[in-house]
Amino acid sequence: MKKYNVAVIGVGAVGIEMLRVLRQRNFPIRNLKVFARSSREIEVDSCKYTVETISPEGFDGVDIALFAGTEGEKGAATTYASCAVERGVVVIDNGADFRMMPHVPLVVPEVNSKDIKKHKGIIANPNCSTIQMVAALWPIYKKWGIKRVAVTTLQAASGAGKAAVEQLNEELTEIAGLRYQDIRIKGYQAKSLPQQLGFNVFPHIGSFAQDDYTNEEWKLVHETHKIMHDKKIKISATCIRVPVRTGHSEAVYLETLKPIEPDKVKDVLSKAPGIVLIDEPRNNLYPMPKDVEGKDEVFIGRVRKDPFVKNGLWLWVVADNLRKGAATNAVQIAECLTLASA
Repeated sequence: MKKYNVAVIGVGAVGIEMLRVLRQRNFPIRNLKVFARSSREIEVDSCKYTVETISPEGFDGVDIALFAGTEGEKGAATTYASCAVERGVVVIDNGADFRMMPHVPLVVPEVNSKDIKKHKGIIANPNCSTIQMVAALWPIYKKWGIKRVAVTTLQAASGAGKAAVEQLNEELTEIAGLRYQDIRIKGYQAKSLPQQLGFNVFPHIGSFAQDDYTNEEWKLVHETHKIMHDKKIKISATCIRVPVRTGHSEAVYLETLKPIEPDKVKDVLSKAPGIVLIDEPRNNLYPMPKDVEGKDEVFIGRVRKDPFVKNGLWLWVVADNLRKGAATNAVQIAECLTLASA
């Protein structure tokens, strides 16, 4: 088996998960480099890594570079992707900077892996909430078509980074110390998140943009259109931050073009790659974020027909946002590259 020189850029939550996923999936690595703003030694699951200070010259000899990226911020890829590509590196970027550029493929391997062949040196990883939604929609779209989607996302703290998880832990500890006499943290000042998250939810992820939707909500629209190559699908989203450590959940409502029955949908989903169907609600069996943490699949349950709207259907979709929503999807793209060059 051919082996590759791989670089991982960033050692935050997603970068750490990339290192973990590369090892767990036995990616064929000849040499691994880890880059960040400053050099240091880190340990992930008892494996030690030497982190080098990132520089253009560091990409010499690298075949594939995985940029961890940071949602809502300009990632390292904006500075280093072009010089990496000039050195013959294929860049897979988890940030938002390149996603909507026409010449950059935006890829969920279970949906549009063929788009990888169109790359000109950079391939973009979609937003975490988009990845799990399109993975769930795609098998239905292929068989019945989709006219409209309305989605409410319930997004975990880790989607906003390590600092948001620490903030949630601190808030829960503080509230527990008060013996729940008051779940409001007095004098709260915005930290990593714009609102208190402990014992709270709030409909504010990203910055507010067109028509008072946030840019996180617009990502679900524009990215889905690009990945599925269909701008006719009407998509509306509300993104909500919830006090969960890791694992995004989505209540997805859709209307298909052709008549649809839940049992047939379940059969199709159960056979789809990367999908796990858990749908026995009468036995209290359905996907939950606490159960999918650390897993690579997209989990679906609560498949049911709208009794009032023809061709209307509900899905409950859950995935680990650090893995399938980021690191695993990026590594899967890299795996597709290795297959194409084999």
